[in-house]
Amino acid sequence: MNQQILEVMEPGNLERLRRIDARDVILHVQNLSKVFPSNDGPVEALRDVSFQVHRREFLCVIGASGCGKSTLARLLAGLDEPTSGSLVVAGQTVSGPGPDRGMVFQGYTLFPWLSIVRNVAFGLEMGGMSRSTAEIEAREWISLVGLTAFENAYPHQLSGGMKQRVAIARALANKPRVLLMDEPFGALDAQTRAQMQAHLLQIWKNIDITIVFITHDLDEAVYLADRILVLDPRPGRVRELVDVPVARPRTPAQIHGQAFRAVRDHLDHLIHPPEPEPSIEALPMVRLIPVGDDVE
Repeated sequence: MNQQILEVMEPGNLERLRRIDARDVILHVQNLSKVFPSNDGPVEALRDVSFQVHRREFLCVIGASGCGKSTLARLLAGLDEPTSGSLVVAGQTVSGPGPDRGMVFQGYTLFPWLSIVRNVAFGLEMGGMSRSTAEIEAREWISLVGLTAFENAYPHQLSGGMKQRVAIARALANKPRVLLMDEPFGALDAQTRAQMQAHLLQIWKNIDITIVFITHDLDEAVYLADRILVLDPRPGRVRELVDVPVARPRTPAQIHGQAFRAVRDHLDHLIHPPEPEPSIEALPMVRLIPVGDDVE
């Protein structure tokens, strides 16, 4: 653990992180690499990425734009195949999409012609459940995300944050072991985003789910995560796995605390290391018209 972060660890949080380490490993990624073909030659998106996630851990993944965050999420979901390396979820090698992993994208991906309850029940019915039983279970998940009053509404009647809550309920309805979220709140305004972060933490607290959350927002990562995986620029490689020193339950007031600021500054340094200031070439002073006074 980074010594500076250890020094600002909030009371009780180090022991909480140790308890997480004592849990079973639910997700094991080993030497994962991904190369995409292109007209200009192979594009290496990820190189030898290795990490573990424990049961009920909340892991955020951050990195500069183009570092392979979304590629990693798609590989974990089984939507793409790795060029090399292995992905194991709950002891089973990932070879494609499966009910052990739920996925929430930045877009809401809801069926506009189906009501909310039918959207959430859709995956259950595809899995062989009867329509009546699927809708009963769907209503339980809709209740969990606080949208019981809107279960018969249609997506166009909901706000952006409400649509994303439906998408989360639909992903959770299949009872996955791991919930993968690829910048799910990126399209929301600041106020709605903060509300959704609070909703997500409440949902995570109440069910047995492990979350891997992709984000480019450093404040969001610190606020949500137990640990933060930092990827280097392309090809994406593991730069550091950062323990978050902020105790739970998380509150907006912690954003102004020493622990929050310390880890946020550390992440910013990892992603945006200081660069030497470029020398500025002195330009000749040429005035095309008379000027009454100087601006400096």
